[in-house]
Amino acid sequence: MNKDRISIEKADDPIKNDEVEIVERKGLGHPDSICDGIAESVSEALCKAYMDKFGHVLHHNTDEAQLVAGSSNPEIGGGAQGEKIYILLTGRATREFEGKTIDVDRIAKKAAREYIEENFKELSTDHIEFESKIGETSTDLKSVFEREVPKSNDTSFGVGHAPLSNTEKAVKRVEREVRGLHEIGEDVKVMAVREDEQVDLTVASAVISSRIDSKQEYQEALDKVKATAEEVAQEEGLEVEVQVNTADEFEEDSIYITETGTSAEMGDDGSVGRGNRVNGLITPNRPMSLEAASGKNPVTHVGKIYNLLAQELAMDIYERSGEFAQVKIVSEIGERIDRPQRVAVKTQASEETVEEAVESQFSSITELTEEVIEGQHSTF
Repeated sequence: MNKDRISIEKADDPIKNDEVEIVERKGLGHPDSICDGIAESVSEALCKAYMDKFGHVLHHNTDEAQLVAGSSNPEIGGGAQGEKIYILLTGRATREFEGKTIDVDRIAKKAAREYIEENFKELSTDHIEFESKIGETSTDLKSVFEREVPKSNDTSFGVGHAPLSNTEKAVKRVEREVRGLHEIGEDVKVMAVREDEQVDLTVASAVISSRIDSKQEYQEALDKVKATAEEVAQEEGLEVEVQVNTADEFEEDSIYITETGTSAEMGDDGSVGRGNRVNGLITPNRPMSLEAASGKNPVTHVGKIYNLLAQELAMDIYERSGEFAQVKIVSEIGERIDRPQRVAVKTQASEETVEEAVESQFSSITELTEEVIEGQHSTF
């Protein structure tokens, strides 16, 4: 790669100088994250179907999934569903190539159903109505795929940093470990506000109604959430104050219980790209791309590839040098994806280390595509 396209600025992790740090994560069962997960699963399924039938991935972007919440009447010990959750699969995909057709809608709905069945405790496809309205792709963009060397199909950029701050690491771990509790559903939202050395951690946890038999057991479930969050934060070296389900009004019997473990069952809608970035976090103290990476094709769409690659490159620099790295990668439509317009790095690592890491990551960029297709990288 041409070294003239690499710029290096000496800098430490700027988060260390911020008196206030804000970090958020929308958990696996948040309606926005449900859409992210489904969109990405549909893309993975289409990639594999295209490869099986045509020998290579064809153009598609399934990054427009929408969720319309249903209705329910959860009660301690159980409850009942009213109107089903409605999930619309949209975007664009190649339906015909070289005289052969492929059933995009069947593949998309099958992938969406499998994602739900494989990732949720109580939410099932019986609770959801799926519809696919994925349109035909642009002829011009098809031609980008047909070239031997993958080329960018958009002018976009990706950003990433490594390592995560202690607050960032804690937020990711808290969400993962809290939803692992027996009584808690996958809809866990974590908000951390660090002021100097003190962190206020707010956790919203959807308690599964069938897994508790009383308000006392509900409170005991929240106590487990609090204890889990406190333990994780302390392991990450944070002084923490934890609050859980702060909107509850016990006297009015208004508590956060759900039949399925997600607020999508009763009034909370969702959409791809409204939540976590590709590092799994929402970090207003950091540079972020607003690109909805989930569901975009992993071959030529740099809005996806470069955000993932920026994370990989930042981590590569950190692992080689022990120094913080912030990476921005800019593309140009029609140019080879391994020849970005600019790679901008902020770090205390040496110029040689950065250049070696850049060369390593861009020379293996097609391997990143293969890893994404196999589901080895999270996009939310």
